[in-house]
Amino acid sequence: MVAKINHTEQLYKVVAYNQQKVDAGAARIIGGNRMIADVTNISERRMQQTLLSFENHLLLNRNTEKPILHISLNPTLDDRLTEVQYAALARDYMEKMGYGDQPYIVYLHEDIDRRHIHIVSTCVDDAGRKIDDGYEWRRSMKACRELERKYGLRNIADKRQELTDAYLRKADYSRGDAKRQIGNILKSLYRSYRYQTFGEWSALLAQFNIEARQVRGEFRGEPYTGVVYTITDDAGRPLGIPVKASLVGREFGAEGLKRRMGYNAKEYRAGKWRPKIQSEVIAAMLGSRGNRKEFLQRLREKHIDVLFRENEAGRIYGVTFIDHNAREVYNGSRLGKEFSANIFERLFHGQEVALPEIDRGDDAMKQLTATDMASAIEQAFGLVSFDTVDIPEDDPEEEAFARRMRRQTRKKKRRTRGIT
Repeated sequence: MVAKINHTEQLYKVVAYNQQKVDAGAARIIGGNRMIADVTNISERRMQQTLLSFENHLLLNRNTEKPILHISLNPTLDDRLTEVQYAALARDYMEKMGYGDQPYIVYLHEDIDRRHIHIVSTCVDDAGRKIDDGYEWRRSMKACRELERKYGLRNIADKRQELTDAYLRKADYSRGDAKRQIGNILKSLYRSYRYQTFGEWSALLAQFNIEARQVRGEFRGEPYTGVVYTITDDAGRPLGIPVKASLVGREFGAEGLKRRMGYNAKEYRAGKWRPKIQSEVIAAMLGSRGNRKEFLQRLREKHIDVLFRENEAGRIYGVTFIDHNAREVYNGSRLGKEFSANIFERLFHGQEVALPEIDRGDDAMKQLTATDMASAIEQAFGLVSFDTVDIPEDDPEEEAFARRMRRQTRKKKRRTRGIT
């Protein structure tokens, strides 16, 4: 189980978010403490009474910048708890975190396959003092481990993996409810993986049978770029009607993706993340000896997926690597020119390519015997200069998307400065 604690000043926004889920039948109120009335039996005034329940505490302390707590407790898909157990789990967690005597309300969310609970409370006590939140993350981890044992919940060491893998699976058109399936996958991938381009984002989604496509149009005389998502079969063929990004969440549209990709790119330039899979890819290139299926299988065994983009003639013009271990996505050229699309175009057609630099002390390299290494070098690759490389890896769709985003940014800046 993973607990996420958000501190905010926006009480109305947090309560409204949960109440909208309740009104839509995607959530239920299953418990609370020191609320004004039994809100589980009130419909018309439920929102108003929930807000009033926190009013006195907030009036006692106007200096605390973010007095509202919005907590989510996330068991895995394999965990099975009753509604009563979920309410008890919330109560025990609040006690262990020092908020047991605070007013709070508990919502059970069922809008995704993994049932989970949200708790809204305040960190201001009855005397107007802010409750100490020192070492909050550490205390929360300790509380989660204790409650896992008490309620027989599954423990996964990787926090980010637990939040996504617990219910992240390929979309299946036959299961119906395409919007919900697409929403579950987008929400779990958006922040848990790192990517810098629309091509990398769409390659990631393709591994889960979702196609991301850019659409253009005009609204009130202004051009716009939008994004739609469609469930596909295992061969990548679209099935059913596309779902507009706005129906799932604004962050999954063109502007939201632009912001997220910009943030990831900034972190990348700052050196906070870098590719870690070069040696595994080299080992697969050597070991597969030009066999595309074997190359893909060797990397899949290392939890690395590869997506090749091909033109109508079947020629590879783009390649993207998805490192599921580090949760990172890279166009081939970002790993290095020796991993660009044209190298694999040559490799899989028996042509000579230049081998990348080999670190023979690397674990991935040690998996190849000396005979395998020599044979692979002689029979499959040969050695030539990179000067022979002449196939550009630029993805036309990727470049078009980037140009549109740059034009929109320039227009916004000009409007801000009063330039028409």
